[in-house]
Amino acid sequence: MNYIIEDRITLEDVANVAKRKMKIEISPKAAERINGSRKNVEKLLHSDKAMYGINTGFGGLATVKISKEEIDDLQSNLVRSHSVGVGPILDEESTRAMMLLRAFSLSRGYSGVKLETVNQIVEFLNRDIIPVVPSQGSVGSSGDLAPLAHVALAMMGEGDVIYRGKVIDASKALEIEGLKPLKYSAKEGLALTNGTQAMTAILALVLYDSKVLFENSLITASISIDALKGSTTPFDARIHELRPYEGQRYVASRIMEYLAGSEIRASHINCPKVQDAYSLRAIPQVLGAVKDTLDYVEKQLEIEMNSVTDNPLVFENEVLSGGNFHGEPMAFAADFLGIALSELGNITERRIDRLVNPLVSGLPPFLADGKAGLNSGMMMWQYTAASLVSENKVLSHPASVDSIPTSAYQEDHVSMGTIAAVKSRKIFENVSKITAIEAMIASKGVRYHLPLRTGKKIEPLVDLINSNVSHLQRDHYMGKEFEKILTIVRNENMRGMIE
Repeated sequence: MNYIIEDRITLEDVANVAKRKMKIEISPKAAERINGSRKNVEKLLHSDKAMYGINTGFGGLATVKISKEEIDDLQSNLVRSHSVGVGPILDEESTRAMMLLRAFSLSRGYSGVKLETVNQIVEFLNRDIIPVVPSQGSVGSSGDLAPLAHVALAMMGEGDVIYRGKVIDASKALEIEGLKPLKYSAKEGLALTNGTQAMTAILALVLYDSKVLFENSLITASISIDALKGSTTPFDARIHELRPYEGQRYVASRIMEYLAGSEIRASHINCPKVQDAYSLRAIPQVLGAVKDTLDYVEKQLEIEMNSVTDNPLVFENEVLSGGNFHGEPMAFAADFLGIALSELGNITERRIDRLVNPLVSGLPPFLADGKAGLNSGMMMWQYTAASLVSENKVLSHPASVDSIPTSAYQEDHVSMGTIAAVKSRKIFENVSKITAIEAMIASKGVRYHLPLRTGKKIEPLVDLINSNVSHLQRDHYMGKEFEKILTIVRNENMRGMIE
């Protein structure tokens, strides 16, 4: 089953095309819109009216009029001159998502491109020809000029692409696949490079992965609660009805669900301890706020993915210049996501510390098997988590509060949205590792309470995690074992393993 570009695109559609390489096609309705918009551009070209980016220069050169004979050259020159990205190459999934979102936006029928231009994006995706797009160089307004230009450059048969697992000349990949390099006409170079699709694509995939990680983090937190003989009282629904944030109520109900039937909890139900530490007791309040932020970011993404963000926009009888390319909505959303993920990592690290800390854990010191002292056990994993948390604190500084004028003060306020999105990916990767550390340590810790078992739903997952770690009576290298646990906590089906 293909994804058909028509009237709406969802986060799941983006994931299907970017991650699972679902084929795509353009619906007749979308093709009609594209052709209609192109006819409007061609009609407007007969006038002598100055139309930004169509018969004028760009940015600070907007006052320079371009002759009719040079209009097509203007578009190709724009693509070449804007392909100035540097730094690490964007991952293939993010580039695929960016191309899909660009094709969808162009298909709305306000950008004035030819149908064959949108078809070229579709062919690239369906044949898995992925332009090499450097991750640095966008200031997030006029959209993602440099990243999008690298995609448009490859469609011209210039620059590099990733094809069959190798980086090769775009012209060579086109030749192998029997595709013709595009020659851009009026408005097309500008339409292809002007928009927020790079930051939106990166953020969409980070959010998709973060939603999976968030759900899995509720499971690892539940294991920690039982390993530390925490109380389930703080998750009582009556408490959360009095502060009815949706995320808070959701998290509390999940924790109760996962710890239902716990023999460990039943064993200390009447213990004299009155309250647990915040990292256990306030899980609904902290992780609930994280969930509410994820939901907000998804709402913003749904709007942005279904918007037209290039400039100028082509209407029936006129071309209007505006600012839909400005990435501020995505910049804020990416910064918010990074902050929320950082907090998820922060509270998780505090539980990791409690699990290995003999002053508060009630467990063997540092969960060391064999002779403690001779063996350090899980001591150093808390150091690693602390390091990742500290790195996230630096990465969480919002990129969106910065702006450096560009193009001779014409573009005098920019969003830095792509920087925010790239940072959010780095934060996500760090929090994934912190969560994997918790999963590994908590699953080990909960087994010190045998023969008592944890919640019935999470028992199988504890077994799975422990089966991937060697439990020896001496310290040993755990790097490869950790990678297995990391794969588990990032697995979309982890929750399915317990249901």
